[in-house]
Amino acid sequence: MARFTGPSWKKSRRLGISLSGTGKELEKRPYAPGQHGPNQRKKLSEYGLQLQEKQKLRFMYGLTERQFRRLFEEAGNMKGIHGENFMLLLESRLDNIVYRLGLARTRPQARQLVNHGHVTVDGGRVDIPSYRVKPGQVIGVREKSQNMNAILESVETTNFVPEYVSFDSEKLEGSYARFPERSELPSEINEALIVEYYSR
Repeated sequence: MARFTGPSWKKSRRLGISLSGTGKELEKRPYAPGQHGPNQRKKLSEYGLQLQEKQKLRFMYGLTERQFRRLFEEAGNMKGIHGENFMLLLESRLDNIVYRLGLARTRPQARQLVNHGHVTVDGGRVDIPSYRVKPGQVIGVREKSQNMNAILESVETTNFVPEYVSFDSEKLEGSYARFPERSELPSEINEALIVEYYSR
């Protein structure tokens, strides 16, 4: 299945979660889309809950089903808890780290910055959004791209940077200090349901 390119706000309302991370999608209408508005009654089956949880996480990070499944299987071969390992692998993607550092307002914007070659890792340009960043690596902005309005505006408006990354707003440079703990990752996701979904 190809990457979803439809209206992201509608998808956010359907899943009941802000996929952009800004929360704007649910401010005015915090209920699922449809002609019955907030009066819709829909009880999900166990399978439906598992599928919904999987879709939440997949759309949040903007992966195709194939990428998502491959990463899930890789997490299963690691030591530790399958679901938490999976979340760590998702969080270690370059486009996500760029978003966490505040260089982009949303993950799609971060993915575009990486795709267009504006981002460096340890001084070398990397244009692969799925590149896995290792703790200790330094992520920065190419010298030619440091005056981009989109990046400067994002850095100005960002008021929270997670503890597992560090960022220098003057140099437009940051590092992936360590792997995050589960408590520092999205609390609205129940990864155990995703493990159950793929274990059917």
